[in-house]
Amino acid sequence: MTKIAVVEGDGIGHEVIPVARRILEILHPEFEYFTVEVGYGMWERTGCPCADREIADLKTADAVLFGAITTPPMKDYQSVVLRIRKALDLYANLRPVKGEGFDIMIVRENTEGLYSGIEEIGPDRATTLRVVSRTGSERIARSAIRLVQQRHGHLTIGHKANVLKSDVLFRDICTTEAKAAGVPFNDKFIDALALDILQHPVAYDVVVTTNIFGDIISDVSSYLVGGLGLVPSANIGDRYALFEPVHGSAPDIAGKNIANPIAAIRSAAMLLDYLGDRAGAGRVESAIGRMLAQGIRTRDLGGAAGTREFGDAVAREICREP
Repeated sequence: MTKIAVVEGDGIGHEVIPVARRILEILHPEFEYFTVEVGYGMWERTGCPCADREIADLKTADAVLFGAITTPPMKDYQSVVLRIRKALDLYANLRPVKGEGFDIMIVRENTEGLYSGIEEIGPDRATTLRVVSRTGSERIARSAIRLVQQRHGHLTIGHKANVLKSDVLFRDICTTEAKAAGVPFNDKFIDALALDILQHPVAYDVVVTTNIFGDIISDVSSYLVGGLGLVPSANIGDRYALFEPVHGSAPDIAGKNIANPIAAIRSAAMLLDYLGDRAGAGRVESAIGRMLAQGIRTRDLGGAAGTREFGDAVAREICREP
């Protein structure tokens, strides 16, 4: 039996993830769904945001549906997201940005870079080690190249090699891998890329870059489709996979039934695609598109629907389909 771990997380995760879970349950009631609790709320109660037991539970799942996690700016608080990515070796972060006339897939290295987790905190200086390894760069380049081949597209390598020597290594490895695979490619400095992707989104297909640059440029690119509330993501490794909305836990609007659940629902669609149900993933995307076309939208998109109400509308639309 296919097992799906469901992690609501913190803040609006408690609102948007149940909506996405309901969509999955409609399409696949035969799946086994089980809840795993991690995050800041758990830390407040137990003093530990994510223990070994929770990691072990996640490893029993065929896929994980994951909500946003609050990470307070405290030096003694371990990032739950970073721990899970490392424990499950989820090295490829895929962030699709698809709109009118363009279809971009941002491929972000997910376990190294400035999110290496290797830090020293002192009274007068804090240091974070930016790690770019040959192994990490080769495998993320190859992941991006496989997507280029599947999409019959081209690759853009985003970097800052004019300033950072670690990015020279990353760029050169990606270039070597692209040449060996025979895929068309180019490279751009990440700051110029961030501007150009907004001005000329149709010029891009698959973009591969390092960890923090991928985080930033995918958030920037979400402007093209209406904001972070609409953008999903997949975290993929060789053995495990986790799917989550790009947005944060948004504690300022939590509990108000106004959060946009589209990113979470689309993350569920990516989960279905990963498990081989492309038809189901397509039904979810089509239902979302029809709701938006009919003017059923949450407040961030100029509508009046609440989180639950939008989810109900998408669920009804999916149930109407043969």
